[in-house]
Amino acid sequence: MTFADGIWQQIFSFENYGELLALVRNSLIAGAALGLVGGLAGVFVIMRDLPFAVHGISELSFAGASAALLLGANIVAGSIVGSLLAGAVIAVLGTRARDRNSAIGILMPFGLGLGVLFLALYKGRAANKFGLLTGQIVAVDAPQTAWLLGTSAVVLAALVMMWRPLTFASADPDVAAARGVPVRGLSFAFMIVLGLAVALSVQVVGALLVLTLVVTPAAAASRVTASPVLLPLLSVVFAVASIEGGILLALGSSIPISPYVTTISFGIYVVCRCAGTYRARRWGARAAAPQPA
Repeated sequence: MTFADGIWQQIFSFENYGELLALVRNSLIAGAALGLVGGLAGVFVIMRDLPFAVHGISELSFAGASAALLLGANIVAGSIVGSLLAGAVIAVLGTRARDRNSAIGILMPFGLGLGVLFLALYKGRAANKFGLLTGQIVAVDAPQTAWLLGTSAVVLAALVMMWRPLTFASADPDVAAARGVPVRGLSFAFMIVLGLAVALSVQVVGALLVLTLVVTPAAAASRVTASPVLLPLLSVVFAVASIEGGILLALGSSIPISPYVTTISFGIYVVCRCAGTYRARRWGARAAAPQPA
């Protein structure tokens, strides 16, 4: 076997794949729920220009999960606590975009430093440490699945309740405020919901690559449609396809799940961007063409 063949077998290996597939039923169920949450929350992340906030929240989520790992507590619960704290701090301190980015820039290294400290103190399996950074959903057990599904249901319920006023406030906050929409309250509530969504996504792709679930699918969908119905629908489809495809590909290899999820998600974005550019040029050419008299 050549070196190239060995590398390829590490990345894609489908030996005993049918037997292994039965072991990831919980992962596939949780993945579908997380794709739904990430796809819907990502629509507002793009509308409100919050990708940097997602990354900042993920760092504190990583710190919370690391602390839970060190203390022997539930890792999902620790991740959620860290994300909620980060979302609340960003919402309180970041009333303006400039202030928000400054607050995030302060939180990110602090959260990452705490997470590294907790992992350095943890003397357990190295795979657990690595999984917090790169994801390990292939090893999701029944209790963890219950946590993920329960929290996903809370996020989805909150998004459904605030969808219309939040869309209005995100598209034109000044007009929404003049119409009596509680813009500040919605902003704070969404940051809390976003914190929960990020905490769930960290369980899939890890703290370092969480943007691929919460940002990339919605960004890809926005390249091909502006419809208020098709945009969230496509965002969810892209997110679910990325995570489920990543799980199925990672199952037969020794590589963490995150490279597969990020590659699929990025590939979808590239295709959508090319399609959107082609459509824009086509419509531009039609508009520039001389009209018959």
